[in-house]
Amino acid sequence: MPWRFWRRALVPLSMLVAVMPALAGDTALPTTAPNDARAWLARMHRAAVGGNYQGTMVISANGVMTSSSVAHFCVGDQVFERIEVLDGKQRQVYRHNDLVHTVWPQAGLAVIERRGVQINLPSATQSVEPRALDHYELRLEGQDRIAGREAQVFVLQPRDALRFTYRMWADQRSGLMLRSDIIGPTQAVLESAAFSEVEIGVRSQPDSVLQPIRELERLRVLRPTLLPTRLEDQGWTMARNVAGFQLARCVKRAVDPSAPADVAGARSEVTQAVFSDGLTHVSLFIEAFDAARHRKDFMAQFGATHSRAGRHGEFWVTAMGDVPPDTLKQFVDALQRRRP
Repeated sequence: MPWRFWRRALVPLSMLVAVMPALAGDTALPTTAPNDARAWLARMHRAAVGGNYQGTMVISANGVMTSSSVAHFCVGDQVFERIEVLDGKQRQVYRHNDLVHTVWPQAGLAVIERRGVQINLPSATQSVEPRALDHYELRLEGQDRIAGREAQVFVLQPRDALRFTYRMWADQRSGLMLRSDIIGPTQAVLESAAFSEVEIGVRSQPDSVLQPIRELERLRVLRPTLLPTRLEDQGWTMARNVAGFQLARCVKRAVDPSAPADVAGARSEVTQAVFSDGLTHVSLFIEAFDAARHRKDFMAQFGATHSRAGRHGEFWVTAMGDVPPDTLKQFVDALQRRRP
């Protein structure tokens, strides 16, 4: 289950993917030996393809706890997902197959876009890729109970200082990921995401997703356009690789898709390059420098997410990811403007 999505539904900082999927129905998961890590991950990946569940997800980061009601249903080859943020400003997310609708009722606004690297929902087939085990050691850590269900505990321990440790609790019967912690270098838990209650194998309720989608006509609807591109086509290159990370996707998008197209500079574009090590992601956002918006370089942290931004010649570059600050610095230092 891409747990980073649930975080992003609950806290304001946006963008990345990660951790384990496992969304099968409530059927027994085959036993896997501790040293058979690749087979374990493969089974979890297969479990992510389908299944019905619903429950309440609680996120803890920076001493703040937030919660969201989540649901996932499959009907044949159709996938339906629903998220409702239960704390603070209202926000709902509805997904039917690859189309994702994010709604802010109080603002009367809805954003509709196709699922991609940055739109991660429970049934996404993204999971821990086998190559991640080149940079993380996967080991079993015994059993526990989460949300009243028996769980197997796993740890993904990084083999270098470029990554964080992940501890995960998987439902013994279904494989559904019940909890995930991200652990920093001092062994402190930076973030925790867990079901406080969950039902697995529930009846499909596609209308709970389709009906709200039909009612979006009464809102102001934005449909951002993402155009696939390459860093080289935008005049950039990575002078060197950051160990273990590969380019997963590169797109162009409007900085502010709601701005009028005829206002000079308002529809300027940002290039986003997403890099993955098979488990976590780092995004680089590159846009033209704007003195009115880009005042000074900064570094920030929320939970496990670190970000840094600064001027890069005539451009402004923001790096963001669930990685240590030094990892982001390596990405920024490797990014170079190509000579004409």
